[in-house]
Amino acid sequence: MAYLDELFSLTGRTALVTGGSSGIGKAVARALARAGAKVVIVARREAELKAAVDELTEAGATAAWVSGDLGTRTGVRATAEEAAAVYGEPDILVNSAGINLRPPLSELSEEVWDRTMAVNLEAPFLLGQRFGPGMAERGFGRIIHVTSQQAHRAFVRSGAYGVSKGGLESLARSQAEAWSGRGVTVNTLVPGFVLTPLNERLASDPAQVAGLAARTMVGRNGLAEDFEGAAVFLASRASGYVTGQALFVDGGLSVH
Repeated sequence: MAYLDELFSLTGRTALVTGGSSGIGKAVARALARAGAKVVIVARREAELKAAVDELTEAGATAAWVSGDLGTRTGVRATAEEAAAVYGEPDILVNSAGINLRPPLSELSEEVWDRTMAVNLEAPFLLGQRFGPGMAERGFGRIIHVTSQQAHRAFVRSGAYGVSKGGLESLARSQAEAWSGRGVTVNTLVPGFVLTPLNERLASDPAQVAGLAARTMVGRNGLAEDFEGAAVFLASRASGYVTGQALFVDGGLSVH
């Protein structure tokens, strides 16, 4: 147990998790907190944020929340400063916040395109610019982006969402190139179809849900808690030689 604690413990670390009030982000925030990190959750809705943090603190974790708008540069910058003021500069940054609007490509407006890129790609870039250099100066950092199968293949109207997630995986490689020589690893978690609020519209079609489950090797769709172990691994000392990678947590969907 002492060996596992030394390898995976996040005691003494501080984590910032965007999109941490629901879905995969909430599961990741819970896992990091249970592994010992002080966690700041960022999202928009205060009621959901408070509920998520209450769950963590009632379980004995150290956690706080910041309500912020990641859809504008001004909002991202203000949110970053507010979050950093809670427990100090983060050692771990998890970008899980995202929006997934699915109009047919021929109906994809510039407004939807701009909004999708702002939240899904530009916010992680700006947060990386704010916190990555400091992590490098301190000699330790972990940046984890949550991307999508649609970064690699087109299905169920990938549209702007797929483009944003493909860009996010490229951003991870650029960040890894920039900072991994000074102790900052940058990786992505690639979900399959996961039953979360982000996929409510798809989940309302039982036939499509069953079809997606059948495309996996394990015979089911994903759950948010399936990402807990991978997140702790990528946030801990154990992943010190893993960077610029896309880790598929998808039940074999991508290779079936």
